[in-house]
Amino acid sequence: MAKTESTFKNMVISLTLISLVASACLGFVYEMTREPIELANLNKKLSAIRQVVPEFTNNPNDEMYMLPTGDGDSLEIYPAKSGNEIVGYAVNTNTSTGFSGNISLMAGFKPDGTIINITVLEQKETPGLGTKMAEPAFKDQFKDKNPGNFILKVKNDGGPVDAITAATISSRAFCHAVQRAYNALQKGGEK
Repeated sequence: MAKTESTFKNMVISLTLISLVASACLGFVYEMTREPIELANLNKKLSAIRQVVPEFTNNPNDEMYMLPTGDGDSLEIYPAKSGNEIVGYAVNTNTSTGFSGNISLMAGFKPDGTIINITVLEQKETPGLGTKMAEPAFKDQFKDKNPGNFILKVKNDGGPVDAITAATISSRAFCHAVQRAYNALQKGGEK
């Protein structure tokens, strides 16, 4: 077999062919995995909703609506119903004030605004410190509290919330995300 001459034209043709084959393979893999990934994300969201609101009979994802926060963005609100009666709201809330950036929570509220439960969806806080926000010892202190008369601030800032030891910034961010959810729900009016 004769060796091809190494010219600029031959190199461009070779790289173009390799790029086309690689992009076709990536496109194929993307199409094959898109639906399973979307289904997994939906199941993760529905699982988080089930953790923060009482038992429901509707599909909150189908009835989801957006409410503005006043900060230039909106939060996803998932109404949970038993029959035609609203039993709670799951609010997908977030804040970028965490020690390591964005913290995303699913907060459950009763129709009167009382917190039912909170679950952490995503965070990148310091392992062993800020990550303790997902543990019951921290997040359970918010259960059955109504932010209308329970100040969502850590004790260092004059509030009643016990901050995570050595993770006050993460604790403040958690409180901020829950407060954003409550404010959006109250200003937008529960539907």
